[in-house]
Amino acid sequence: LVRMKFLQLLSRKPGKLETLFQIPFCQKQFPYLCLATSACLYSKKKKVNSYEQVDQEKYKNLVYSVTSYKTSAQTPETIFEEDNLLYGPPDKHRPPVEGETRTPKNWLPLINPNKRISLLNSDSNLPMKISLPKTKTPSVTRILQQTMSPQQAFYLERWKEKMILELGKDGFAEYTKNLFLQGELFHAALESIFMSEEMATKEHGEDVAISGYLSSVQHVLKDISEVKALESAVHHETLQYLGLVDCVAKYRGQLCVIDWKTSEKPKPSLKNTFDNPLQVAAYIGAINHDANYDFQVSCGLIVVAYKNGFPAHPHFMDPNLCSQYWNKWLLRLEEFMDRN
Repeated sequence: LVRMKFLQLLSRKPGKLETLFQIPFCQKQFPYLCLATSACLYSKKKKVNSYEQVDQEKYKNLVYSVTSYKTSAQTPETIFEEDNLLYGPPDKHRPPVEGETRTPKNWLPLINPNKRISLLNSDSNLPMKISLPKTKTPSVTRILQQTMSPQQAFYLERWKEKMILELGKDGFAEYTKNLFLQGELFHAALESIFMSEEMATKEHGEDVAISGYLSSVQHVLKDISEVKALESAVHHETLQYLGLVDCVAKYRGQLCVIDWKTSEKPKPSLKNTFDNPLQVAAYIGAINHDANYDFQVSCGLIVVAYKNGFPAHPHFMDPNLCSQYWNKWLLRLEEFMDRN
């Protein structure tokens, strides 16, 4: 009966409901129900934390990367992932296994055992300068470019893309054009120095574009003597490739093929010069098998000059090192011939 009356009161107008919970009325007829109902009305609902509803499993990698962040967190792996995202995956060609030793199929010695050295012209003071012939014979530069390793090609393309992003296509084209122009001016200045030292030093020393490079190589030039060839073409008559040698001269008493390089970044070790040692070895082999040259060479020298005038890094290659790079060059030449 009590419950029925309570329900009837609830079904009435809302204004009537207030009298139901007055203290005297509740104490007389519904003491217990009144207390229970009062507790429900005045209790606050528990607040739900919105972060508890986040899918922790889904975002655990993000949470971990944020909470475990440290300064300079980049690693080679993360850099490759970033480049893969920006520029796409690198060439999927399988790189050669380090430590793998391969032998050229058609091996030839670096020093030509059948070449006769003429003693009559050995004391000539006039450097040889043979023009590069127009022929279909592949050049050393072309062979090295087309047989570049996937890793080296990847880094070269990555550098190119970043430079284009920074300078734009036209700006990058102008940048590379200026680099080639500076290289040509630098080589021309060195040629003039070797032909006529005093006049060339004064003439080219005033050229702002290459003055830094010339200052950079001054300490190396003091160790160079008996120049035998300058900007001269070489041709390997058996292996059929050609190239243009910067300089052949004595460096600290050793006859060398000298390759002059310009750089904006320091290259203190030989490995920083990438394929340049292979290029030098290829030129040495070509000279030794070219009938136009009445001498043979067994050493090499790569000189890296800097635009800011910082002292150049000379990288000397002794006969043993030249032989090692000669074998690597023969493998690259083989690879090129197989492709073409």
